[in-house]
Amino acid sequence: MERTLILIKPDGVKRGLIGRIINQYEEKSLEIVALKMITATKDIARKHYSEHEGREYFEKLINYITEGKICAMVLMGEKAIEVTRKINGDKDPVKAEIGSIRGKFAIDKTNNLVHASDSIDSAEYEIAIWFPELKCKDIFGSSKNLFAQTEGPLVNV
Repeated sequence: MERTLILIKPDGVKRGLIGRIINQYEEKSLEIVALKMITATKDIARKHYSEHEGREYFEKLINYITEGKICAMVLMGEKAIEVTRKINGDKDPVKAEIGSIRGKFAIDKTNNLVHASDSIDSAEYEIAIWFPELKCKDIFGSSKNLFAQTEGPLVNV
């Protein structure tokens, strides 16, 4: 079983697409093992997108991801990374498959609604950034181990 980080970015939250987006992951039998609504700080955003630092679009990316609430999730399932990236579609909505999240709902390359980890290493790195309170045993302990959080301490539900 793999785990991956998914972010429903501020444009997806503002447009009321959280439920429709989550539904697409659940339809592929991916399990939500952690979930929280958070407003990203510039520090978290810079850490998350550190590989893009120095590029001309970096500040625009940081401003975009910190402009409002994000729905951050950890999903788990068979080939979770590959499956979520396929569900999300190409970063360019013009190139994204029609049935993908970005193919259906994205406006442009920046306002593309969702982020998904691209490898096991990046998933572990990103989960540690967005869910520092989680440990591996929290994620793999039980299929009934679901976390929910708005802002503040993590709460088991």
